[in-house]
Amino acid sequence: MTRAACLARAACLLVVLACERPAPVDDSGPVADWPAYGGDAGGLRYSPLTQITRKNVRELEVAWEHHSGDLSDGSQGDSRTSFNVTPIVVGDTLYYCTGKNRVFALDAETGAQRWSFDPRQRLQKLQGPYPRTCRGVAFWRDPAAPPGAACARRIFTGTIDAELIAIDAETGRACENFGEQGRVRLRDDVGAAEPTEYYVTSPPLVIRGVVVVGALIADNLRRDAASGVVRAFDAKSGALRWNWDPVPPGWTPPADWKSGGQRYTAGTANVWSILSGDEAHGLVFAPTGNAAPDYFAASRHGLDYFSSSTVALDAGTGDVRWRFQTVHHDVWDYDVPAQPTLVDLPVQGSPVPAVVQATKMGHVFLLHRETGQPLFPVEERPVPASDVAGETLSPTQPFPTHPPSLHPARLAPEDAWGFTPWDRGKCAETIAGLRSEGLFTPPSLRGSIEFPSPAGGPNWGGVSIDPVAHVMFVNQMHVAAVVKLIPRAEYEALDKSKYTYPNELYPQTGTPYAVARLPLLSPLGSPCNPPPWGSFTAVDLVSGKVLWKSRLGSTRDQAPFPLWLPLGAPNLGGSIVTAGGVVFIGATTDKFLRGFDAATGEEIWSQRLPYTANATPMTYRLRQDSRQFLVVAAGGHGWSQPGDALIAFALPGQTN
Repeated sequence: MTRAACLARAACLLVVLACERPAPVDDSGPVADWPAYGGDAGGLRYSPLTQITRKNVRELEVAWEHHSGDLSDGSQGDSRTSFNVTPIVVGDTLYYCTGKNRVFALDAETGAQRWSFDPRQRLQKLQGPYPRTCRGVAFWRDPAAPPGAACARRIFTGTIDAELIAIDAETGRACENFGEQGRVRLRDDVGAAEPTEYYVTSPPLVIRGVVVVGALIADNLRRDAASGVVRAFDAKSGALRWNWDPVPPGWTPPADWKSGGQRYTAGTANVWSILSGDEAHGLVFAPTGNAAPDYFAASRHGLDYFSSSTVALDAGTGDVRWRFQTVHHDVWDYDVPAQPTLVDLPVQGSPVPAVVQATKMGHVFLLHRETGQPLFPVEERPVPASDVAGETLSPTQPFPTHPPSLHPARLAPEDAWGFTPWDRGKCAETIAGLRSEGLFTPPSLRGSIEFPSPAGGPNWGGVSIDPVAHVMFVNQMHVAAVVKLIPRAEYEALDKSKYTYPNELYPQTGTPYAVARLPLLSPLGSPCNPPPWGSFTAVDLVSGKVLWKSRLGSTRDQAPFPLWLPLGAPNLGGSIVTAGGVVFIGATTDKFLRGFDAATGEEIWSQRLPYTANATPMTYRLRQDSRQFLVVAAGGHGWSQPGDALIAFALPGQTN
């Protein structure tokens, strides 16, 4: 080989090595923790960290894993677990909870376990399709406690056993001066017919010295369901400070309204999802579900005044400051699923404190935080009327114009989709036989298409917002459902054993109709509506324009090889956005965590996981000489294998 050839070969080798060498990591950027479920009490899901960027994200590697051992596939007479938690990081400690309600404290940089707390969960089997889950915990520091005092720093968690528990953040022991030996019973006075009807899945909210908590109420069981009361307890003693019993102003119960002797009103709208708080304005923002039951509103006797709404409560008294209803007389289970997100937006050149509320319909409402008034026009548009005897619905529904709806609004026979002409034709036949008049087509006796389905659109994953660029990121699923009302006598004669999830059947006791609902699928098992079946969208909140829309997920882990197609996937869980220009999200039915370029929507990184990541990730960097960690819970949901993997990623080549 000539000298020139040797030099050329050496030069090529140096180029290759240079390409493979990790880019230098910038240590000059900020540090930040993650002290609340949504990053902050307002749920922005934004981090100012810049160590991980769109240029180096491909170099992320697993830094540590933690496995709790808390998982169940439901084969032992219990309910499945799902691992939907978003951990919090305060100081140098990471805290998280499991589907069995155990709470863990880990060294945030190594993943080493510091303590665990076991509430000794009593309720193991839930009604219906619900898995056992805990989405997060909350932190509080007692400003009056001397340094080092027991329970000066506390972790609060709500449980499947319907208890609010206070735990010493340093030792993992129950705070015995809170409630009764660290616990407050939440099921008292709410009228739950049985324990499986009422329990907590979302993190409490700590604001101005009180802990605020709502609860999940099992859907569609009976008209006089457990109360949806929201309560605030003293963060130190556990004493009840206020309650919001969500009854309309001046409401008088009808003579036949069952109360069961409880303190709070039966059948009211509940708050099962994530609360937000504004410490400066002293406001709690509650996303409400439906008054009972979901699919027949004539039996509610006006109790749906606060249904499917964003409600602002006074943090000191629980008094209602304002309410904005996203669906009138809701008979679609379009309850507000997402945490209200607080951000300051420039409107006509001036900053305005805003609430961004995502809904299952793909509607996003931008509201003034202090008044609840829309920041941009909301139009009341005519919608289809009910053809069910006794039901009277609102003739109009609110539609935002800024941004406009982000979800397709209609599914007709010509829209049918399938892998083959045969199953596409079968889908078209099915659609033609059902009532389908677009968004807000009401339930019917012959069966109605609900698109988006009761799962959304967006769901509890909500949105993430870059408060500097004023850009919102939202993931949605796009799968239609069929909802059918069943007359009471016909329901009583049904063989109910034939209905197994996802084909659901509910009694709606106390009304003339039961309800059946199921996904609208082809004979081959794919959605009858066209893909994408999962999407990820960026919206400029100032202009209201969609900046980009990407497919989210693939058919992998649901369809057999080689049908691993990038058609988008149903998804539950949310995203986070970082100042490094990357938006991270898991959520899908395939086992991946993904990173998208925040500016373009290009998928620039993905990591295969042991289980689906139906949880919102989080990120933190504790010191100037430390790595930025990206953490996600991978542990499945009702549709996938349960697991217990809490996984942290970081850039290589650094020590902590």
